[in-house]
Amino acid sequence: MKHYLIKTYGCQMNVHESEKLAGMLKSLGYNETNNAEQADIIVFNTCCIRDSAEQKVLGNIGAVKKLKKQNPNLIIAVCGCMAQENGRKELFQEKYKHVNIVFGTHNLHNFKEYILNFEKSKKNIYDIWEKEVEINENVEMYRTSNNNAWVNIMYGCNNFCTYCIVPYVRGRERSRTIEDITAEVKTLVNEGYKTITLLGQNVNSYGNDFSDETNFAKLLRTLCSLKGDFKIKFMTSHPKDLTDEVINVIATEPKMSKVIHLPVQSGSNRILKLMNRNYTVEHYLELIKKIKQQVPNYFISTDIIVGFPTETEEDFMATYNLVKEVNYGGVFGFIYSKRTGTIAEKMDGQVSDEIKHDRVNRLLKLSKQIIKEQNLALVGTVNEALVESKTENEYLATLDNGKNVILQTSENIKIPSFVNVRVNSIDRNKLICSLVK
Repeated sequence: MKHYLIKTYGCQMNVHESEKLAGMLKSLGYNETNNAEQADIIVFNTCCIRDSAEQKVLGNIGAVKKLKKQNPNLIIAVCGCMAQENGRKELFQEKYKHVNIVFGTHNLHNFKEYILNFEKSKKNIYDIWEKEVEINENVEMYRTSNNNAWVNIMYGCNNFCTYCIVPYVRGRERSRTIEDITAEVKTLVNEGYKTITLLGQNVNSYGNDFSDETNFAKLLRTLCSLKGDFKIKFMTSHPKDLTDEVINVIATEPKMSKVIHLPVQSGSNRILKLMNRNYTVEHYLELIKKIKQQVPNYFISTDIIVGFPTETEEDFMATYNLVKEVNYGGVFGFIYSKRTGTIAEKMDGQVSDEIKHDRVNRLLKLSKQIIKEQNLALVGTVNEALVESKTENEYLATLDNGKNVILQTSENIKIPSFVNVRVNSIDRNKLICSLVK
């Protein structure tokens, strides 16, 4: 029996692509293992969004060289964003010769072919495609995210934020057809998945590459019309493309999750312009106002980059104050990291690591306090929760916003299923709830 181990780095997009890699491996007779020493093939599905993540990946790839010495038949593969970067193929050819298969983001669907070719020839394969290709709808899949199913609705990005390498390693925006997406979601719902999470670098620009009137709002309404008991989530949104129509769909469709992840990145218009984000703080806050006015039980989270080149204390405080004003339910704070090939890499005014760490810590401390206050405000409220598992004396569930729930009841509840719960107390960030009939 052959075994595989996939090490996934980065975002949900990579997690879902690892499900595709796993599907292809299973079709070749491999079974999953968490033990590297038991594996016949180890796959590194990489990320290059931040330098720290990239260095971690390279360190881990170097560390498996000893396993290769112990087991010369072990196959080691590297794929994903880092492999797609300029010069990475040459790096693996010269310094990581124990890596047998290297391929990028545009040709993931060829992974099974690469394995078969290597098993036959024993010659290392380095295949990086410079240009994106037509979307392949026939890739095997092995889903690993429990009651949630990831669904790509588009690939690539056209935004070219000055700090971001994604457009260079993922290519231009390409949307899947509504028909293909709907068919996939319909199958997933019939299989019992309760949460469908739509994926794209910028889901709000879905359909812009089509010549008809297809857009994200139309896709959402189409999916909401499907029969079944499920919720639709999506990530990630770009503020410049979030329309009133999409907000209305979220507000009015019962199947739509009320969670909106809307990355602001900075509360300073000067920094936003340097980032090439193509919106202002005023525009962003107007969107937030519409969401709060129209969407019942809304939950807003965001991404923020601190320490962008030339960011002053005044710029940072503008961000800090924006977080207080919006009152986010979740803040993902990141320290700016130079990415080779991006415009920001060559900008003057790079901020010191000491200042970056100080600012991100202050920001996350503020966010933690806001979340604590929001949790306290939930006590006594009734919310819908997805029951996902059961321990000896209680059920484990999650609210729409992802908060963990401990449901204490003697009733027999189907798993998975949606139920209404009342929040009675909080225990170390977990909500203690009772069943509401």
